[in-house]
Order: sequence, then C-alpha cells, then structure tokens
Amino acid sequence: MSGPRRLLSRLRDLRAHGAAPLSALVQLVASELVSEVCSVYVQRPGDILELAATEGLKQDAIGRTRLRVGEGIVGLCAATGAVMNLPDAQNHPAFAYRPETGEEPFASMLSVPVRRGGRTLGVLVVQNRTPRNFTEHEVDDLETVAMLLAEMLSGSGAIDGSPEGLGATVPRLFTGTPLMGGIAVGPVVLLRSARPVVRLLADNPQAEQVRLEQAMDRMRRGLDDLFADVPNNGRTADVTASREVLEAYRLVASDAGWLRRVGDVIRGGLTAEAAVQRVASELHDRMRRINDPYLRERLADMEDLANRLLTALMGEAPRTPVPGGGILLARRLGPAELLDWHARGIAGVAVEEASPSGHAAILARALGIPALGTLRGMLDSAEQGDDALIDADEGQLILRPEAEVQRAYLRAQEARNAKYAELATWRGRAAATADGVAMKLMLNVGLSIELPQLARTGADGIGLFRTEIAMLARGSVADVAEQAAIYARVMDEAGDKPVLFRTLDLGADKLLPGTISEEENPAMGWRSLRVGLDRPALLRRQLRALLLAAGGRDLSVMFPMVATVAEFRAAKALMMAEASRVRPAPGRLRIGTMLEIPALMWQLPELLKAVDFISVGSNDLLQFLFAADRGTPSLYDRYDFLSPPVLDILEQLIVAANAASIPMSLCGEAASKPLEALVLAALGMTTLSMPAGSILPIKAMLSQADLGAFRSVLTAIRRGGGGGLRESVATWAREQGILA
Repeated sequence: MSGPRRLLSRLRDLRAHGAAPLSALVQLVASELVSEVCSVYVQRPGDILELAATEGLKQDAIGRTRLRVGEGIVGLCAATGAVMNLPDAQNHPAFAYRPETGEEPFASMLSVPVRRGGRTLGVLVVQNRTPRNFTEHEVDDLETVAMLLAEMLSGSGAIDGSPEGLGATVPRLFTGTPLMGGIAVGPVVLLRSARPVVRLLADNPQAEQVRLEQAMDRMRRGLDDLFADVPNNGRTADVTASREVLEAYRLVASDAGWLRRVGDVIRGGLTAEAAVQRVASELHDRMRRINDPYLRERLADMEDLANRLLTALMGEAPRTPVPGGGILLARRLGPAELLDWHARGIAGVAVEEASPSGHAAILARALGIPALGTLRGMLDSAEQGDDALIDADEGQLILRPEAEVQRAYLRAQEARNAKYAELATWRGRAAATADGVAMKLMLNVGLSIELPQLARTGADGIGLFRTEIAMLARGSVADVAEQAAIYARVMDEAGDKPVLFRTLDLGADKLLPGTISEEENPAMGWRSLRVGLDRPALLRRQLRALLLAAGGRDLSVMFPMVATVAEFRAAKALMMAEASRVRPAPGRLRIGTMLEIPALMWQLPELLKAVDFISVGSNDLLQFLFAADRGTPSLYDRYDFLSPPVLDILEQLIVAANAASIPMSLCGEAASKPLEALVLAALGMTTLSMPAGSILPIKAMLSQADLGAFRSVLTAIRRGGGGGLRESVATWAREQGILA
C-alpha cells in the first residue's frame, strides 16, 4: 500500500473507534511521514494560536505556548492561509522563538493551515532536524490530514477569531461599491458555506470516481434546467436574451483541469465529496493570491460550482426560507446562485467580495436587484433574520437600523418607485431641451443581456458596445463565427437604431485568464488598439466578424486608445482590407476613433480628415489629462470633469469637429451625471451615451433646460475663474428648478 493510502487507512481506523484525540493524530502523522515532530496549533478567541498537541516537542508546552495570528511562522501560516515549506525555519525572518517547546534542534518545518468553510481553525506542523524542503507528496499528504483535522477541530472549541455575534443588537453601517442601484429593506438571509463533508475516507476509489462522474452529469442537467427555466419561472427575460455569462459558467463547469485534479485526489484515498472540497479549497487559496480583479472574480464561480457538485453528491440540503423582502448576505456569489435566490424572492443582495465586473454583478443589473459589493466584515456582524437595508445608490448597507431610519428608507423607496413611474412617461418622447435643441441619448452596453434596455428606456441607439465584455465573461476571445453571432444579435435587437461597436479594449483592468499584466502601469501600457496592431490576426478576426454580422446593414466601428493618426490609419487599413473580402458589403461603413489620449488634440486637422466620427471616452481622458489613475481610491473625485482644462479641450474639439462636419459623441461616465450632461449640451455635445439607468433621468432634466439662457451663464462662470465652477452651475440649475 502506498504511503498516502496507508496514512489515510490508519486515520480511518483511528476515527472508527470514535472521536480520536489530537495526541493520537500527531503520533500517527509523525510516524507515517517519518517526521521527528508533529504539532497542532488551535485558534482560540482573540486571534491566539495555542499549542494543543505535539509529538516530538516538550509535552508541558501544550496549553502554554501561544502565538498571535501573524506572529512567527505558525502565525504567518494562519494569517495568510499559505503553506510554509522551510528548510531552515529558525533563520526565517518571521521565526518566533519559544524556549519552552524545546524546538531548537529542528531545522526544517512544514506548516499547513487547517481550514473549514474558508476560515482558519488552526495550523498543522511537522519538523525535522535535517535541513530540507519537504516534497510535493509530503505537502499533499499533510494537506489531506489538515482536512480531517478541520472536521475534528470544528467541534473542539476552536474558533476563527472573528467577532461574529458581537454587538448583535447594535446598528452597523457598512460602505461598499454599488453593483446595481436601488433600495431594499427587509430581513437578512445569510448564504451559508457548503455543508461539511461527513464521509472523508474512501473504501473503493473506483466506485468514488463513478459517483463523481454521475454527480457531474446531474449537476450539468441541473444547470441546463436552471438556465432554460428562467422565463418560465417568471424571472426577468433579460437573462435569456444573452448566454454570455451563463455559457462562460458552463465552460468552467466542464473544464477538464480541475476535474482531473479531483480524480487524482480520489485515487489518493478520499471520497468524491472530500476530493471536491479539497480541490475547491486549493483553488480558493490560489485564486485569493491573484492580484488581477477579473481572475479573482472567478473565485465565486468556482465556489458556486463546487457547492453544486457537493449537492449532487450528498443530496439537496434543507433550503433556507426566504421571508418577504429578504436581503441576501454572502461572502461570494456565483451567477447560478444568484438566479436561484432571485427565483426565491430575494429583494436585495450584499456581497463581501464582489466588483462591478463580476458575473453576479452583471446578472444583478440585468435582473434589476439592488446590490452592493466590497463590504468587508459584514458577515461577522450579521445574524439570520436581522433587519437590514441596502441603499445601493449611496453604497450603504445598514444592519439593524433604528426604527425611524427604517421608516425613512421605506418612504424613500416609495418615492423612488413613484419617480420611476413618472420617468417612464418619458420613454416614448424625443430627447430635447426646453428651447428645442434636439439631443440623442444612447446606451453603453457590453452584453446582449442588456439589450432589452433599448426598448425600456427609449434610447436612440447604442453609443458604445464594449465588445470585450462578452470575451471576458466567457474567459477567452471567441472565434469569428461566435463573435459574428454576438454582434448580429446586437444589431437585430437594435433594429434601425445605430450601434457603435468598439473593438476589443483589453488590458489595464480588463484581462483574460492567462494574461496577467506585469507592467508597472498597465493602464498606460500594452492595451486596446496597441494589442490589436501588434497582433493583427486578432484584430482582423474581430473586424471580419463585425462585417459578417452586418450582413449588408450599416456598420459603425471605432478603435480605442488611439494615440496617433498613424495608428488610426493602420487600423482603418486592416478594416478596409477585410471589407474588400466580405460579402455582402455593409450598406454604409463608418470608421471612427475614441478620443481618450490628449495627444490627439494636437493632431486634430489630420485626424478629422481620416475619421468618420469621434467618440470621447471621458473616463480615460480625465485620467490621462490629470495623470491620475481612476482606480486609485485616494484620487477618486480629486480632479473634476467640470474644470477649465476639461471644458477647454472639449470646446476646442467640438468647434473643430463641427467645422469639419464630423459627428461627435461622449460615452464616458460624465454623460450619465446631470450637471455634466447639462454642461456638455451647452458646449454643443448633443449626442451622449450612458448606462440604461441614466437615460430617462437625463432626458427629463434636459427637457427643463433652456440652453440658450444657460450658455451665457456658463460663459460668465468660466470667465470668472476660480475653482467654484461646479458649485456655480449647480446653484443656477437649482434656482431654475432643473435640479432638485
């Protein structure tokens, strides 16, 4: 019998006689791994790690030797959740000497965190006198033992040091990132971690492999039913308008890599469910250490899948009932989980680890569920059934709000619903100012799941279709046929309304798996059109797909991150080369550029001769203009869009474009803000593209604005100088009743 199998067999025998003491476990591990020391540290209240059992160190150190989480190698292992494999532990900078243990003779150390449900319960350590690195097999064996130990410690008084349950009656305010706007008031529903695996050790690995394959089939059929059932269950039909997010989830579910790893662990002696839990834990630890936000978002998908596979193996757990208006609180949330909970009546969602680019966030926006992310510590303070409210417009979650606060938000919710009902009357009206200046308000979208918003908002078209979002959702760049199908669906939904397709804007904060950037400043590095020109085959495939999708219809394509006219001409030449090969040719082919890099302002005469249209990307334009990374929290809102340098650049651009009869639009965040939209209209920017939620409010606001009167006011404010441009404009708008 192999070493790992023998170890697991002996562990099974040990547990078969009832609850095995920790002293027996450390003796067994030391013997089987041929280690001179095996010790277990258990986490106690106050973030303390206490030596609970040892074979090889002094017995009277048990209960006396204590380390804080983060202190020493053991504390560092607990704090980071990372395996520490050290040939000479005592010379490691984190080593903390404890003379009562008698560990001076032992050089090498292997420390493995003992975790359950994503939380650390303790640390398992082996040591030897000989300086050496422990082998990969030894690390694997010790991690398996740590899984078994986690189940033992869960009932032994070990805790994870979190302040869970403290202040259970005190109101708590958490500030997070809005994922989908709105207000929700109701009782807390906690998304619990997966059920613990009861049967860990396998009698027959072959039978366990069969169980795994059968469970995979059941899980996949369940996903098919879940996704296909969406419209039949009365859920928002948007979810079936596009399959990008859900198909990306399916791809992860079918990925052979992690399933092979599960099979390897089964062959090592664990049951199918224990193997799934083990591999999920490994992926969790690995992905938590990745800096790239998009790749870290996939962690929720993997945990969602692992939980579904465990359910397929172990049977359906009793479902938590959802009270009316319930608010779901979760550490992470996968897209299939969100669909499940939405069907059960969840009114709002708060997720500790989530960002606006995550799959769950994308679906929350499509489903219209108020949602918040990045709420650290929220779950430690919440109890099942607590009153809670989500203000996703302001990015706030309040647990156990005072009765008067709760009543105030309920009134705000009623007022919001009434406001939306009033705004809905603007859906069929043309966008125009009070003095008759016609405006075009268009949508920014990235997935066809968002396309029904065209009809809901009465938008004049799509001013920015982010082609990279569908690729990020599926985890790879689709082939020509798949891309063409996506783009054709967009054009079909838009009908006779215009669509401006932006070519792949990958790089910076939008990275595909396997393309982690090592640039110091990726926002200003190899991204967007620079990638396309250096990899012309990639860009040509996309351009061919766009031409095929048009099928003889008009087609408008724009290139992002253009810094020189030469770059634009090179990209345009690729488009024209593809257009000469594709039949039928587009009815009208318009090729434009995003204006995000200020350098183009010094090339305007030449640029305006080369382009068919220009779209200003205000987000990147501001960060490059002010040398301020928009992803840096300390710089957020430091540099104002309504400032002299920005307005001077835009006015110069508008005047030059109008003189050359080149259409202009702005598709950045500024278009969705009332004051900014008002100023842009006054400058002459009459086509604005924005998220769906801003179309009707901006349309209603502009209908009350007399641009002729405002232009003279704006000119006077700008001539006055000083730093109060925004305040002066806001004061005028409020006096005119344009803004509340």
